[in-house]
Amino acid sequence: MQIHQIKRNTPNKNKKTVGRGGKRGKTSGKGTKGQNARAGRKFRPAMRDAIKKLPKLRGYNFNSIQTKPETINLSQISLVASEGAVLTPVSLVELGLVSLQGGKFPKIKILGNGSIDKKVTVSGCDISASAKEKIEAVGGSVTE
Repeated sequence: MQIHQIKRNTPNKNKKTVGRGGKRGKTSGKGTKGQNARAGRKFRPAMRDAIKKLPKLRGYNFNSIQTKPETINLSQISLVASEGAVLTPVSLVELGLVSLQGGKFPKIKILGNGSIDKKVTVSGCDISASAKEKIEAVGGSVTE
């Protein structure tokens, strides 16, 4: 007996490799190349293509937690307010110049666009310097 004539006691076991053929031939029933032939078959979502086409915004962007005040011009006040009126956030909502935001009275800023010819008293509102001058020139008063 020579070395090339020696046989094993147990025969070799052939491990079957998954998806390499078997009875289905070369491509194992998966068709041809591409993501459909790969293991796992993770399909690329259509939404990802839309996202990839959008330009990137650089830097850290966030929505401001501060709410901007509602702005009212003196020209709007002169149309609605009467002589000697007291302008507060409550009275401005009642006059219809401002609407409630989430059931609460909003912050209000009065700007000096236009002119006013009535004496009014402004309280509880932010006011620009030009609007304050115009109200005080007519004889009104401003308390912040």
